[in-house]
Amino acid sequence: MERTRTVKLREKILADGRKSLYLDYYPAVYIPETGKETRREFLKIYLHDKPANPAQKEYNRISKAKAESIRSEREIQFINQNFDFADRLTAKKDFLAYFKEKAAKRNKSKGNYDNWYGTYKYLCQYTKDSCTFGQVDEKFCEGFKTYLRSIKSRKSEHTGLADNTIYSYYNKFRACINEAFEDRLFAINPLLRVKGVPMGESQREFLTLEELKALNTTECEHAVLKRAAIFSALSGLRWSDMIKLTWKEVQHSEMDGYYIRFTQQKTKGVETLHIPEQAFEQMGEREDDKERVFKGLKYSAYTNVQLSRWVLFAGITKKITFHCFRHTYATLQLTLGTDIYTVSKMLGHRHLKTTEIYAKVIDKKKIEAANRIKL
Repeated sequence: MERTRTVKLREKILADGRKSLYLDYYPAVYIPETGKETRREFLKIYLHDKPANPAQKEYNRISKAKAESIRSEREIQFINQNFDFADRLTAKKDFLAYFKEKAAKRNKSKGNYDNWYGTYKYLCQYTKDSCTFGQVDEKFCEGFKTYLRSIKSRKSEHTGLADNTIYSYYNKFRACINEAFEDRLFAINPLLRVKGVPMGESQREFLTLEELKALNTTECEHAVLKRAAIFSALSGLRWSDMIKLTWKEVQHSEMDGYYIRFTQQKTKGVETLHIPEQAFEQMGEREDDKERVFKGLKYSAYTNVQLSRWVLFAGITKKITFHCFRHTYATLQLTLGTDIYTVSKMLGHRHLKTTEIYAKVIDKKKIEAANRIKL
């Protein structure tokens, strides 16, 4: 005989005198926030233990009503015997349309939007353009991971997706699932027991100091591209921050020298980046505050061709993209003895592990150098 399922709203007195509201389940259920079986789900809704005025009484009334609404929702899910997934009404909603809507909100960042849209296209292929929330369960999530690892790239019929592309796409898929859970479109997060995709060891191409010097003395048909590239190698500034940099953000003081105060396009963090005098020289003559420093610099096929020609004329056979100049800055700083914590701050990284990728490059070069001498 099946046990009676119940959901009761209860109160717990806190040390500060408030009451914390929570749901008491019978039998116990999995709570996504902890990943464990429990009978309690704290709602993070609090009451005044002894309301002192009409405003506090009204606050308690509204809070209790909100908590009761959540309790009723959970109880209906129990009645439907469908607590492990979305309820029956939500299950019929279009998951692909929801994902596409979430992707559209990332349109302020081209790179981020492209990754979300790419994920959406592979989801459409995986589901044959039809998928409801009711179909998105643990098996579905594992299956999409396997699909990304086996499918051929949409850009080439002969190659699969790169490890880091799979990592990026699956992370966008996970982000969407988590947002849907926050929007109460899943009663239980289907990713609860699903592991993510590990990041691959990407090859970080960079220039040696000799190669950078060779580029600096080689003419480039696209003058502003050369100035921007050398500036990036001397400062570590990203392309996305380079193309929007204005003279208002470039500052100078007798004590600190030249520096720029800007908001990172990628992380939205406000940064102060000190730059050497040689980097400042690449900026050219100062103009009005609202004018861009590297005016005329933009992403295009023409720019990429000019970059490749410039590198080739300098006698360098490596495949160099603009982002490689930022890699060059990081690698040369570590090679020349700057500690990794300082380099991480100068690059504007949020996490030290991001900078550690460059340290691995340096360690590899040290091992190669050590093995060159043989008897």
